[in-house]
Amino acid sequence: MLATLRTLCCPLILITASCASAPERNATNTNGVIPSKWTAASPSTAHIKNKWVTSFADPALTALVNDALNNNLDLKAAAARVDAAREQARIAGADRWPRLGFATGYLHTGSGAGILNNNFENSYYSGFEALFTLSWEIDVWGRIKASQQAAYQDAEAVSADFHGARLSLAARTAQIYFELIEANLQTQVAEQSIKDRRTIVELVRGRFTRGLTRGLDLRLALTDLANAEAQLAQSRNQMQIVSRQLEVLLGRYPNGPKGAHIGSLRVLPKTPETLSAGLPSQLLERRPDLIAAFSRLRAMDSRVESANKALLPRITLIANGGASSAALSDLIDPRAAAWNLAAGLVQPIFTGGRLTGEIRLNEALTKEALNQYRSTVLNAFREVEQALAAEQWLRAQEQALHEAVEQTEASRKMAVTSYQQGLIEILTLLDSYRSTLNAQSAHLTVQRQLLTNRIDLYLALGGGV
Repeated sequence: MLATLRTLCCPLILITASCASAPERNATNTNGVIPSKWTAASPSTAHIKNKWVTSFADPALTALVNDALNNNLDLKAAAARVDAAREQARIAGADRWPRLGFATGYLHTGSGAGILNNNFENSYYSGFEALFTLSWEIDVWGRIKASQQAAYQDAEAVSADFHGARLSLAARTAQIYFELIEANLQTQVAEQSIKDRRTIVELVRGRFTRGLTRGLDLRLALTDLANAEAQLAQSRNQMQIVSRQLEVLLGRYPNGPKGAHIGSLRVLPKTPETLSAGLPSQLLERRPDLIAAFSRLRAMDSRVESANKALLPRITLIANGGASSAALSDLIDPRAAAWNLAAGLVQPIFTGGRLTGEIRLNEALTKEALNQYRSTVLNAFREVEQALAAEQWLRAQEQALHEAVEQTEASRKMAVTSYQQGLIEILTLLDSYRSTLNAQSAHLTVQRQLLTNRIDLYLALGGGV
């Protein structure tokens, strides 16, 4: 019977196969936006490592990232979404298989007709039943298969999202870790600055007591000390904010600086050597968000295919049967069973535009997914180019600020001696201290920015953790 149905519908298959199949997609079809090389790349042979966290040579950082990957609650939720998407794909493919049901029961019926006819023997009936049902839509055209394929491609996209979430979590953990180190160092710089300002206050107070300087100088020195104390309070507040953010990423209660082990955060690690970004086309196969966007595009192609094939006839097989007997032992006798089998073909003729509307809807969503994929690719290229260029300028900025720190420290020492000798005014002395503090603070910030930018580059290139 099945062979006969296939033979009868073969011409219709040939007519519709060419227009209903999903198109072939190529990940490099990005509307001509893939360059042959990076414009901001610098010559380097150091390729991105599979586990980039170890490139910073910081065991504490590696331990924190592993802790976050194992305990972060948002990542656990993302993993659950992957499991749910895979099960959804299995559900979508269930209709390709026959559905078989079996039910047993005991039936007891009665009526008042026997009493009216003085026949009490036939007014009741009791018996056992064993019934089965079978239904199967034969997926001749591949409509259900296309729908199942769309669900599997969605699951692939969710899986890529999960890998992207792992990479993003590792990057965010490392960046906050470096921010915490910087905040701790900024606090130390502010504390040392307060000690220096207090020394200046005592120096000015002594000169004021001996009548060697004006009261204005003392007030200016005290004002400068108060401003330094305010900056210290700001640094400590920033430290507690960042430390609590890190604790939450690790899946812990945000205890603050005590929970983050501030005492072990002494120095920022050196930025690893300049990295080779590889070819732009390699990005399409490595970045999880690009893989996810392309999988969703292919899923929409499969949904368009399934919607087109919904216009074709549906072939179904239906069977049911069973046995009913007053004796339970008779249910296992094959001669007592009754069954029937039917095959049907249903051709949609008029659905009020629902089927054609679903086709146009999925076609529009496919166009959206295509342009979303191309936009994601373009944004990925921007992130890599931006990180590559930023590293060059940040290195130049770090070198300049390192020189500024050395010069301001030398000028501060000279300013103290000059003030003691009465060669400069108090404002010049205070300005030298402010310049030293600002240079040290800016140098720490740019060092941390270099590390943060390197992580942004790893993230933009899709490096694994």
